Amino acid sequence: MKPFSKRMPRLGTENAFSVITKAKQFEKDSGIKLVYLQIGEPGFDTPKNIKDATIKAVNDNQTHYTATPGIPALREAIAKYHSQYSYTPYAAEDTVVVAGGKPIMFYTINALIDEGDEVIVPNPAYPIYGSVTEYLGGKIIPIQLTEANDFNFTAGDLEKLITPKTKLIIINSPQNPTGGVLTEELLEKIAALAVKHDLWVLSDEIYDRMVHEGKHVSITKFAGMPDRTVILNGCSKTYAMTGYRIGWGVTKNREMAKYLEQLACNDISCVNTMAQYAAVEALTGPQTAVDEMLKEYKARRDLMVSMVNEIPGMSCKSPKGAFYLMINVRKILDKLGITSAELCDKIMREAHVLILPGTVFGLYGDDFVRMSYVSTPEQIKDGLTKIKDYLLNL
Repeated sequence: MKPFSKRMPRLGTENAFSVITKAKQFEKDSGIKLVYLQIGEPGFDTPKNIKDATIKAVNDNQTHYTATPGIPALREAIAKYHSQYSYTPYAAEDTVVVAGGKPIMFYTINALIDEGDEVIVPNPAYPIYGSVTEYLGGKIIPIQLTEANDFNFTAGDLEKLITPKTKLIIINSPQNPTGGVLTEELLEKIAALAVKHDLWVLSDEIYDRMVHEGKHVSITKFAGMPDRTVILNGCSKTYAMTGYRIGWGVTKNREMAKYLEQLACNDISCVNTMAQYAAVEALTGPQTAVDEMLKEYKARRDLMVSMVNEIPGMSCKSPKGAFYLMINVRKILDKLGITSAELCDKIMREAHVLILPGTVFGLYGDDFVRMSYVSTPEQIKDGLTKIKDYLLNL
């Protein structure tokens, strides 16, 4: 039999899903129900007005192909939404609708990176940035997000990593997994470096509505950036629409927009039509349900931060965005002589709580575990009480 492509071993995966698979097998084998505190799935159902719009689209027979970049109403709504953050306003033609957020990572990196090109990627970070880069023959250049700096880096750190082979900088604010938010001052300096060195930026803004302190700032706010930036966003997190699989890319660079559309056409033809109509309602309809979700997430954040900092050997800062908590467990790891992955496995098997090791998100994650505060207050209290009791008895 002929061999597989030499590229395939370079393609990673999202290990958070592997952890869930292991947890489900543990539950099946042991009969023990775990408390899940690791997942990046919104803790609420899709708002009723959006579900009603989905059903209406089906009943109106909006069940056929659409143009690859999306229906006009949705593209216009996306352009209007992102124009509020941008140095120059976007038009519908600057948007491409895709099946979730990951395709924009895949398409943007695909459109830019040749063998040996360098991509500066935050670390710890969402693993698919690096996975796709390596799959396509690019080289990952990690830039560390430090706890001491509220999971920001410095412009000086960034400039030291830029070489003639650098082609793309990836940023994510608010961040998964740290909950950090890049400051406006830092974003302005990143923008200046991108212009100075003629670099592209992929700006993952999927958590843009989940800023708990202050307001979201996009790097496209700064001169010269709308033309060299691809914004990644979508409905999954803000509107609890993960299963709808609807996201988009936005850029003022028409050649890039054309390539995003071309790649989408080859890959998916178009996005689920009913989901597109639901997304129009999400962006243009009442935002009351979203505001209530965000208020509850902030309350759950405060609860989790308070309880975590009462656990011996664990410490964390209060995250400024998203719905994740990056928890420093270095004291526990040193005491037990284990890795964060081994600690999480022990907590699953012996305390019956599922959390994620920081190494799922990169080499600079080993001091940490990640939890998510999307769970109910009761689940948060139950899970953290179990972890505390377990660690106290080690």
